[in-house]
Amino acid sequence: MVIQMKVNNREACSLVAVFQQASPDSRKTLASVGSLRHLTKGEHLFLAREPVTMLYIVISGLVTLYTIDSQGEKKVIFMLDKGKMINEVILQGNTDSMNCEVFEDAEILCFDRADFLQVMEQDFALTKGVLDSLAMKVRRLYRQLKNTPNSVRGDKRVAAKLWKLSRDYGTACEQGTKINVDVSITYLAEMLGSRRETVSRQLKALAGKSLIQIDDGHILIPDRDKLSAYFKLP
Repeated sequence: MVIQMKVNNREACSLVAVFQQASPDSRKTLASVGSLRHLTKGEHLFLAREPVTMLYIVISGLVTLYTIDSQGEKKVIFMLDKGKMINEVILQGNTDSMNCEVFEDAEILCFDRADFLQVMEQDFALTKGVLDSLAMKVRRLYRQLKNTPNSVRGDKRVAAKLWKLSRDYGTACEQGTKINVDVSITYLAEMLGSRRETVSRQLKALAGKSLIQIDDGHILIPDRDKLSAYFKLP
């Protein structure tokens, strides 16, 4: 169950990692010009190539950025949680090349592009924070390119993705670590750019090796170190 946070603009701004580098005056201004928007699971915040003039930041819940390939298949590029900027590229003035879908009910902090740029012009620390956020996304894209289907065996790609999900969204339980987000086989396939049937077989293979457990729709990792060692094997 997702519990929605009830916050005002000032409290929401305090949850944004990028804003921690900004000056007190900048944070005050951002709190005064921002607005909060609630979206439910399955809603779209924006679509690729759609005109967007707002900068969005996750305050609670989860959103995903995804593309549609030439075969019409969905490929999830990023999953973003609390405090993460969603569409920094809009500051350049172009449309976004990805779609943004709400994965879990979310509170989104919204800023008019012109208002946000005006604050950035007066605060280099804030500007650097935005650049750092973009740099993190670029590094994640580099890792994704490294782990393309042709370069890494499929079951290892699944194991690596589950390990990362357990790191980012895992909670300790008696059996090990439970991935505490509702990741279906279909969604996992979309994250990996693979077919659902293929990912299903790979999950069964990992379960057969006792590297994962699937319990009532949730994925459990008995030993994260063993899972890590598995996908790092040559």
